[in-house]
Amino acid sequence: MTEVTVSPKFQIVIPKDIRESMGIVAGQKVQVLSYQGRIELIPLKPMTEMRGFLEGLDTTVVRDEDRV
Repeated sequence: MTEVTVSPKFQIVIPKDIRESMGIVAGQKVQVLSYQGRIELIPLKPMTEMRGFLEGLDTTVVRDEDRV
């Protein structure tokens, strides 16, 4: 487990191995969440990079016969 220190300005540095494995680059935005007593950082990706990520998803919906 990697350990980081919070600076006097409440900043942290994301370790290099984690940045590389998650594809985080300088200037990229991340979402910060507080969840069940922990802090989670979620990298945000531009919409152009999201193109096709749902490819192959089954979109069929079973409907009752009395529904349109």
